[in-house]
Amino acid sequence: MPDKRPVTYPTSFVTANAVGYADSLGNLSLVASDAPLPVMQTRAAPPAALAGQTTTTTLVGPFTPLRDSPIHLQLSGVWVGTVSVQRSTDGGVTRQALTAAGQTWARFNGNANEVVWQEGEAGATIYLDIAMTSGTLTYRVSQ
Repeated sequence: MPDKRPVTYPTSFVTANAVGYADSLGNLSLVASDAPLPVMQTRAAPPAALAGQTTTTTLVGPFTPLRDSPIHLQLSGVWVGTVSVQRSTDGGVTRQALTAAGQTWARFNGNANEVVWQEGEAGATIYLDIAMTSGTLTYRVSQ
C-alpha cells in the first residue's frame, strides 16, 4: 500500500486490513494495482427465440432483444415472398424498416442466416413483416 500513515501515541501498532482473493492455486492474493480484483461481467439470459412457420402474409412479433447484443435471423424453406425486419419503440404501434445510410436494410426475398441488427435502446422491439406469395417459410429471430 503506497499511502503510509504515522503510528501515534498511545499505541505502537495498527491493525492491517487488506482485500484479497484465492488465486488459481487457492492461495491468498492481495488486491493491488498490478493484481486487481478478478471480476466478470455477466449478462441476462437471452430472450426466447421468436420462431415459427407461415404460408400466409402476416406480422410476427414482438421480439424484445437484449441491448448491445447481435440479433440473428434465419429464414428457410421453399417460399416466394418478402420478409422485412422492422423496429418499434412504442410497443408496435408504429414500426419502421431497418435502414443503413438511409437505404432499406434487412429485407429478404430468399433464405438467410445472418445477423441483422444490434439494438442499443432499452424497450425497443423487433418484428417480421412477412408478405407471402407461395410456399412455406420457416423463420427464427434470436440472440
